[in-house]
Amino acid sequence: MGGGIAQVLAASGRQVSLHDAVPGAAENALQSMRRSLDKLAEKGGADAGGVLERVEGVGDLVPADLMIEAVVEDAVVKKDLFRRADDALPPEAILASNTSSIPIASLAAATRRPAQVIGMHFFNPVPVLKLVEVISSDETSDETRAAIVALAEDLGKVPAEARDSPGFVSNRILMPFLNEAAYALEEGVAEAEAIDTIAKLGFAHPMGPLALADLIGLDTCVAIMEVLHEGLGDPKYEPCPLLRQHVAAGRLGRKSGRGFYEYPK
Repeated sequence: MGGGIAQVLAASGRQVSLHDAVPGAAENALQSMRRSLDKLAEKGGADAGGVLERVEGVGDLVPADLMIEAVVEDAVVKKDLFRRADDALPPEAILASNTSSIPIASLAAATRRPAQVIGMHFFNPVPVLKLVEVISSDETSDETRAAIVALAEDLGKVPAEARDSPGFVSNRILMPFLNEAAYALEEGVAEAEAIDTIAKLGFAHPMGPLALADLIGLDTCVAIMEVLHEGLGDPKYEPCPLLRQHVAAGRLGRKSGRGFYEYPK
């Protein structure tokens, strides 16, 4: 998702520094961005070359007006990144997180600038989907909130504001839906294709819940549900055993080539 976020920022005319600690990840993201931009250009979008000129791969955090973090959905990893960003970015910079579920206040506590920490939750694929969930903690300033809402609108997105709570709005609603679909499959109520067909045609969803879980990443789904389960204390957020089995076996969805479905390379 970091590459998608970088793409929409660069397409708006902004200079973007793209960093990923995993070797080769930033280069792969740039290649994915070129493919995405080429497809959009065929539909009248921005020239790929012009957008990519505004994206620079960097080896570490660099000074900027805004950081948007999109690392793995792990609170320890994110807090460490926010501590480093607090030192690397100028004092007036905003530190935003693309987290799907982790409370913003917990990330802000790792910094010396809690008023400038906010959630900016994009949806995948970032260049296509319009929603940005904007999450303010009790300490997020009105100026920070207004700046991120204005940025989302300038990117052609629709900001929807939510209070700081585990899972916010989107995943508090979505994850039980995906989880129940996994239970229906585990209990033999229907095959995966039938479950997804019923959701698509019955609820007018563009994608069924099991295919969507594969797109998100089953490990990410489990991580989000664990945050919801721990933070809200409700057993309905406990991940389905089948989900855990898939993750333990390395069947993570599209990114691993197999989840509820298989994805040949």
